[in-house]
Amino acid sequence: MAATSVPAPVTTGPLAAFVRFVVCGGGVGLLSSGALLLVSGHAPIALANAVVTVVSTLLATELHGRFTFRAGHARLADHLKSGLTATICYLFTTGALLALHAVHPNPGPLLEQSVYLSASGLAGIGRFVVLKVMVFATGTKTAAGTRPVGRKALLTRRAVTVAA
Repeated sequence: MAATSVPAPVTTGPLAAFVRFVVCGGGVGLLSSGALLLVSGHAPIALANAVVTVVSTLLATELHGRFTFRAGHARLADHLKSGLTATICYLFTTGALLALHAVHPNPGPLLEQSVYLSASGLAGIGRFVVLKVMVFATGTKTAAGTRPVGRKALLTRRAVTVAA
């Protein structure tokens, strides 16, 4: 009796990674929002926001390393690079809001949120690309600038090679 194989669900590739990026990042964003509400009652808002931003960036980087890009545990260098991308995104969204206020001194909340969310979306796409290509890049070589293949990916490749 011949064995039939059921195709595995498509969970690899850039589109699947982008969906995982949105889910992980969005989940951390929602968690951060709640944490900010809790912390801001006990500390000045600027300090509370700084603490929540740092902690959420560390958490998101770890989740992106492990789940979004399946590159394993995030290293210190990954956290530093990811923090830099988060800072650039913050500057980009802040610049978009400042530009809006320069062009339209009294924008309504709908316009302001539209600009903010559009800038956040563009910044998020840019951040995804940078994290995928520069921070959590995977490959079989360990040359400068590349990340070694994780043990799970290597075992999967070996299993496929043996089965072929």
